[in-house]
Amino acid sequence: MAQFGFESLQIYKTANELGRTIYEMVSNWKWFDKDTLGKQIVRSADSVSLNICEGYGRFYYGDKKRFYYYSRGSLYETYESLKKAKERNLLKEEDFKMYQKTILDFAIRLNNYIKTIKPPVEINSTQIEAELTSKSTTTPTTESPIEITIKSPIELSTESPTGLTNELSTELPI
Repeated sequence: MAQFGFESLQIYKTANELGRTIYEMVSNWKWFDKDTLGKQIVRSADSVSLNICEGYGRFYYGDKKRFYYYSRGSLYETYESLKKAKERNLLKEEDFKMYQKTILDFAIRLNNYIKTIKPPVEINSTQIEAELTSKSTTTPTTESPIEITIKSPIELSTESPTGLTNELSTELPI
């Protein structure tokens, strides 16, 4: 079965597991507790992984980052909800400490992941020409020459001696 890319992210796996365990815990609460704090904590815990998925699916880096920030906000909301559950004697102290450690460790990993989300690098035709000129004058080669023609600021066309054309894209994968 095919997988989406976010399913291989450790932050997604951790967030998904957190949501699953909180759901199982809340499902054993009395009706009033489920209806008040229970629904809220399940929604916030599920929102952590759901926002990671949505951010991963966004094309623009700003959108990606925004959804990862939403995920972090939901993680903090989940932590506060767990504190309230402990105060209301719905969660044992040792269970709270386990969740606390998991959430604190996860928050660090999520913040580190957010830091890796950067805008794509833009390359213009002047930079490409300068790079090609510096390489051709400093590095002698024994290979057959390839003629390079600048088509636009972000695309290159190379023609090989055989007449075949290869399209090169300067865009980096996100």
